[in-house]
Amino acid sequence: MKKILFVTNTLGIGGAEKSLIELLRHLDGSEYSIDLYVLLGRGELMKRVPEHVRLLNRKVDGGSVLDSAGRWALTKIVFADFFRGGAYAEKLGSILRGLWPMLKKRRIQIDKLLWYTVSAGVQRLDEEYDVALAWLEGGAAYFAAKYVRAKKKLAVIHIDYECSGYTRSLDQDCWAQFERIFTVSEETRASFLRVYPEYAEKLSILPNLINQEEIRRRALEAEGFSDGYSGVRLLTVGRLTYQKALDISIDAMKLLLDAGYKARWYVLGEGIARERLQKKITALGLSKDFLLLGTVENPYPYYVQADIFIHATRFEGRSVAVQEAQTLGCAVIVSDTAGNHQQVSHNKDGLLCALDPKDIAVSIALLISDSEKRKRLGDTAMAKKMPTSQDIGELLELLNGGDLL
Repeated sequence: MKKILFVTNTLGIGGAEKSLIELLRHLDGSEYSIDLYVLLGRGELMKRVPEHVRLLNRKVDGGSVLDSAGRWALTKIVFADFFRGGAYAEKLGSILRGLWPMLKKRRIQIDKLLWYTVSAGVQRLDEEYDVALAWLEGGAAYFAAKYVRAKKKLAVIHIDYECSGYTRSLDQDCWAQFERIFTVSEETRASFLRVYPEYAEKLSILPNLINQEEIRRRALEAEGFSDGYSGVRLLTVGRLTYQKALDISIDAMKLLLDAGYKARWYVLGEGIARERLQKKITALGLSKDFLLLGTVENPYPYYVQADIFIHATRFEGRSVAVQEAQTLGCAVIVSDTAGNHQQVSHNKDGLLCALDPKDIAVSIALLISDSEKRKRLGDTAMAKKMPTSQDIGELLELLNGGDLL
């Protein structure tokens, strides 16, 4: 029986984390001995880890990683990791090396600066594995590359690497340790190659898996919206972070209302930008019109009850939220940015728009005014073929001991 280790950063409610859970469900516990190590030991999806998967964390916490309590808990973990295991100069040096490029770009990303510290300070694993797979960039990749013993090491990248802020100085040659690096889309592959052109021969595509039957079933399980609003509902699902560009969406909502359209915009998700976004919402007088609902355990009834799903982000890898919206027949609007335009065909199964308040507002207004177009886009999206276990054949071959192609 093959011994397989998966390493991830957290198990919060995010697209990459959901797709990991779905992949683990596809792996037969009678064929593989599967271990899972969650670097920060926290996240709402902890309780959804399949029974045949062994969690290696000594302590696990099913709380959010994105709300204020979650961020404080993670801060304490990172602080403890800095002082655990020594090597203080090495840890501090990694922070300083990563900080300089960020200062030049005037965009400091604390989480990325600290991933090496986390990977160096967390609990070590004693076992040797046939295959170790780093499910995320950052801490999971750094830990698997340097501290895991395995005959074969694989990694998966879920984001636009270039736009997300990772750099060679942060990575410290970690990718040289992996025999195969999977990306979730062709665009994600192209972005990674702009940073690491020398690894072209190592790259393959591994699309995110989702369980469409379960999504449709769970969409019928809960209430969804409870505010009694009877107008057009707009929905966004995603973390409250710079990547998701909700600051631009707020401006788009202001333009939409000023033009006389009646709608209410809801956001399911949590993150470090909440306070800043809420201040902007209040300043523009949108407190009743643009609502940050936080994270919910079952978002799918909200998809079904919304009239338009909007995913106007600065960059993506391959959005699971868009896949979920398409599965449930939503009329989808996405920004025409890396990672998004590969998932939506303009005017066929959704709309593409520029990441600009005016263009977003115009696209929303078009669909508000045309219910037949909304239905046509949603029906076409629902009929799309999503990735299945047949699309992960190369990964399964490598897990089974196959040679690299």
